[in-house]
Amino acid sequence: MRSSRLLSILLLLQTRRRLSARELAEELEVSLRTIYRDVEALAAAGVPVYADQGRAGGYRLVDGYRTRLTGLTEQEAAALFMVGMPGPAAALGLSEQTSGAELKLLAALAPDQRDRAGRLKNRFYLDMPAWYREAEDSPHLAAIAEAVLHDRRIKVLYRRWEAPREVERLLDPYGLVLKNGSWYVVAAAPGGLRTYRVSNVLDLTATDEVFSRPPAFDLAKHWQEHLDQFEERRFTAHALVRISSALVARLTDLSASLLLKAIADAAAEPAEDGSITVAVPIESVANAATQLVRYGNALEVLEPLELRAELTRLARSLVELYES
Repeated sequence: MRSSRLLSILLLLQTRRRLSARELAEELEVSLRTIYRDVEALAAAGVPVYADQGRAGGYRLVDGYRTRLTGLTEQEAAALFMVGMPGPAAALGLSEQTSGAELKLLAALAPDQRDRAGRLKNRFYLDMPAWYREAEDSPHLAAIAEAVLHDRRIKVLYRRWEAPREVERLLDPYGLVLKNGSWYVVAAAPGGLRTYRVSNVLDLTATDEVFSRPPAFDLAKHWQEHLDQFEERRFTAHALVRISSALVARLTDLSASLLLKAIADAAAEPAEDGSITVAVPIESVANAATQLVRYGNALEVLEPLELRAELTRLARSLVELYES
């Protein structure tokens, strides 16, 4: 236990340069007295650690000193191989660096750890795109990743869904997010913080301008808030639908998550014929019609009347097309 804590103190000082005894105690969840004893033990073992006095003081290592000892446990080494997935790394232009880091990590591991790491690599594979979808072509992803890493401003030509379709934007890219096989860049623009789909970037020009990231910006927290707000904006109304018993039984196979969630949230009891009537969130009448028409007569829209009328129009257009 103590040897693990001594190693943690050494690595903390190596990565953070200077830490007070109180900061070390809080980080390792031990008493100040324990930290004082541990630092003395490190010094006695020949580690060049010393204390700076004063309000801004603390413990630090002699400049230039670095230990090669990593102290990786078997589980920690395995975790590194699990996060080093080749697909996303290749998309970011980091295949060579990932391979090099993997070789160095393997060289630093004990034989039994190398064996376990190899088994994990050959038994787990990450395939991000969803079924029935090809991976998106994002030719400017590596350049955006480079700008993200070095806080460089970029100028892009972006294709959006509303007119005018193609717009120029000057962006400060804060971070990249990979969701379901699609890359998104969170960036500050003149209008505020926005999310842009990387595959919609038509052209990119890197600049020499460096921007300042807000110190408190948290990419994971921001993305979750973005998802929550997106869901709130996405669904503007509800449709009351009757789902036949045959369709209810097939919903899981059809990956009909909205209908499944509506049934689960409502905890609705089936009617005598086995059908279930629930309220389903919809984005718009036009969007809902194109989504629900695929279920044919296994799903009936009861409300709103505008959605019933749009489905009627779609059905008649199909009949006219195929009867002709």
